[in-house]
Amino acid sequence: MAEREEQPLTASDSTPAPGPSRTGRAVALARLLHHECTDLLRLYKEKETFLSDHTPDGGRIITLSSEAEEPSAEEQVQLLHSALRQCLGLLHCVILKEEEEWGELEGDYETMRKTVRGRLEHLLYSTRDLVGTEDVALEVTPDHRCNQEVDGAGGAFGLKMWTYRVLLELIHWANHADKALHVLHLAREGTEEI
Repeated sequence: MAEREEQPLTASDSTPAPGPSRTGRAVALARLLHHECTDLLRLYKEKETFLSDHTPDGGRIITLSSEAEEPSAEEQVQLLHSALRQCLGLLHCVILKEEEEWGELEGDYETMRKTVRGRLEHLLYSTRDLVGTEDVALEVTPDHRCNQEVDGAGGAFGLKMWTYRVLLELIHWANHADKALHVLHLAREGTEEI
């Protein structure tokens, strides 16, 4: 067998292939988060089978308002960042309250819950890096204190319904993140390609 000759590297060989832009990576991260939040809700419904008979009451837990009539793409992502911080705070509360009620559990739901928390934190850092400025300092810590009671009926049932509402909220804002970051990506990169 003849040995293959080593070819010298040329300048074009050592140049890294162009990768996704920072906004493109943030869009991809938001899409992954949305997918994982949807999986988290599915796993929760499998764990809590009674949920097929119940729909949580109430509208959005997190609402945002902009001072601008038509916020720019950057302003939309800044508002989104605030909503994601609140989502992270709610998720931290869900984890805390579930562990208080049932202790440390193991399983697919708990594993996915940790994955979603980590991914949400990563997305917060990404949005902060994309639209944070000297004038606009964006926090990454959870924006929620777990000292309020959960919605509706008390006890374990109330906690389960509140958790369901929080998971729906996570899906909503992850989907909103995908859309807002895609608008920012188009504005900065001028291309649909991620």
